[in-house]
Amino acid sequence: MEEIKTELQMIKMSEIQSQEVEWLWYPFIPYGKLTIVQGDPGDGKTTLILNIAAKLSRGEGLDNEMKLSAPMNVIYQSAEDGLADTVKPRLEQAGADCERILVIDEKDKSLSMADERLEEAIVKTKARMLILDPIQAYLGGGMDMNRANEARDMTKKLGALAEKYQCAIVLIGHMNKAAGNKAAYRGINVVNLSRTCPFLHRKNNF
Repeated sequence: MEEIKTELQMIKMSEIQSQEVEWLWYPFIPYGKLTIVQGDPGDGKTTLILNIAAKLSRGEGLDNEMKLSAPMNVIYQSAEDGLADTVKPRLEQAGADCERILVIDEKDKSLSMADERLEEAIVKTKARMLILDPIQAYLGGGMDMNRANEARDMTKKLGALAEKYQCAIVLIGHMNKAAGNKAAYRGINVVNLSRTCPFLHRKNNF
């Protein structure tokens, strides 16, 4: 099958209007963007995110760089932990307002990053934060996240969704098993926040 040639179009940076980034938590989690928190098992990725969700549900911040004016709705999707025996107890322990932590029901159909229900849920709940934990469970269709050409369309669509509703979309990622490689090279082509976020290594703060 002959490949259809795409006409080259160029954009001058002088034609782009600069915009400021609005931060949920500076300099880690912006509104309107995708953020990936990744690390090895036991680094505290889910602990961090559940504690952030709990704080947001009460209208509080983790530190002085997380400023909120009101309680916030958060959508949290977990493909690994049970809602009743793991997720809710951990949220309750963190002091969450569980009325504001919402989950898309997946009993009829598993969710993927390209699922239209994500947008429907953000619109319906007015959530300012959406969490998918872990990324690998929400790829859909056997897609390999390590292949940039397969992942780009899906993450581009998810990024557009974040921008459209100024929602902070957070993806939890596991390191791959490339033995002997440094952590920065075992991820999925994203920034490794476990190296820059002190809360990941200070679990006793929660």
